[in-house]
Amino acid sequence: MSALLESLARGFEGDDARRATLDAALRDGLPKPRSEAWKYTSLRALERREFAPAQAGAIDPALLAGIDGPRLVFVNGVFDAGLSSRDALPNGVTLEAGSIAEPVDVGGPDRVFASLNLALATTGAIVRVAADAQVDALVHLVFVGVAAAQDQAWHLRHAIDVAEGASVRIVEHHLASGAHAHLSNSIATVRVARGATLTHVRVQDESAGATLFARTEASLEGDALYRRLDLELGGALSRHEFGCRLIGANANVQADGVLLGTGRRHIDTRLNIDHVAGDTRCDLKWRGLATDRSRAVLHGGILIRAGADGSNAALSSRNLLLSENAEIDAQPVLEIHADEVQAAHGASVGGLDPNALFYLRSRGLPEADARRLLTAAFCRDVLIGLDEALRPFAETALDRALAALERTA
Repeated sequence: MSALLESLARGFEGDDARRATLDAALRDGLPKPRSEAWKYTSLRALERREFAPAQAGAIDPALLAGIDGPRLVFVNGVFDAGLSSRDALPNGVTLEAGSIAEPVDVGGPDRVFASLNLALATTGAIVRVAADAQVDALVHLVFVGVAAAQDQAWHLRHAIDVAEGASVRIVEHHLASGAHAHLSNSIATVRVARGATLTHVRVQDESAGATLFARTEASLEGDALYRRLDLELGGALSRHEFGCRLIGANANVQADGVLLGTGRRHIDTRLNIDHVAGDTRCDLKWRGLATDRSRAVLHGGILIRAGADGSNAALSSRNLLLSENAEIDAQPVLEIHADEVQAAHGASVGGLDPNALFYLRSRGLPEADARRLLTAAFCRDVLIGLDEALRPFAETALDRALAALERTA
C-alpha cells in the first residue's frame, strides 16, 4: 500500500459501511500507469507523500473582501461559521454545511479518490433552491487552504439542488492563505430540475504547491439549463472530472473553461457529457495555455445514446503552447448511437498567431505588450456572454493569474 493511502486512512471516522468502502479503496490502490483514464496524469510522486487529517486554520478576513452576500466558508476543509454569512439569505434558498448521502459512482482504482471521499467525507456545502424561486443575490462557496506546519488532507461532499422552475447563480472560490502543499478531495452532486436554471462559476486559484481532486456529477431534467465556467489557475496538481447527464428533453449544458499552466503545474480536466434524452444540447468551449514546464490535459467526452435523436453537441478546444518544454494534450471523443443529431468537435494546439503579432507590432506595440494582449484575448474568449454580476470574479482572477505568468516569463 502506498504511503499516501496509508496516511489518508488514518483519518477515518465512520460506520461499518464507510469502513467497507475505505477497505475496498485500499485494496484497489491508486490508478495504474496503463489506466486509460489516468494515462496523462502520473501519481508516482504523490503516492510517496503523507498527509495529516485536516485541522481548522485562521485567515485574515480581508482575504474575503468583495465576496459579499450569502456565503459558506471552509478553511482547510473545516466549516467556519464565523466567516460564513447567511443573514441576507434570499427566500427560497437553503445554505448550510452538513453531511450528504447522495449516491456516487465508485469502485475500482480509476475512481479511488471518489471511494476515499465516500468513506472519509463528513461535511460539505449544501445549496437547495425551492421551486420557482428566482434568486438575484449571488451565492458564494469559499474554500481556503491555509499554511500549516504539516501537510494536511481533507475530503468534502457538496450538493446543489435547484428545484423546478427556479434560478440561481453560484460562485465557487478556491483560495490560498499562504503557501502550502495540502490535498483537497471533493465531490459535488448537482441536480437541475425541470425548467430550472443554474449558473455556476468555479475559480480554482489555490497555492502553487496544492493538490486538488474534484469530481462533479450533474443531472439535468427537461428544459433545464446549466451554465458553467471553470477557471483552473492554481495548484501543483489539479484534476477535475465533470460528468453531466442530460436526462430530460431540451436539457442544455454550457460548460466552458480555461486551463492555465505555469511552472511545473499539471492540470487535468475530464468532461463526460451523456445525452440520454432527445433534443438535448451541450456546448463546450475550452482554452488551454501552457508555459515553462507545465502540462495541461483536456479529455472532452460526448456520448449520444440510442434514442437521443435531435441532440446537438459541440466541443471546441483551442490551446496555446508558449514554451518548448510545456505540453498540452487535447483528447476529444465523440460517440453517437442516435440518428438525426448535430455533433462537432475540434481541437488545436499551437503558438500565438504570427500575423496578429506582426499587426500589433506594426501599430507601435512592443513585442511583450503585443504578446500579453493576444494571450489575454485568447483566454478571455470563454468569458463572452457571462452574466454581468459574475464577470468581475472571473476577470479579476484570470487577470491576476495572467499577470503572474508575465512576471515569471
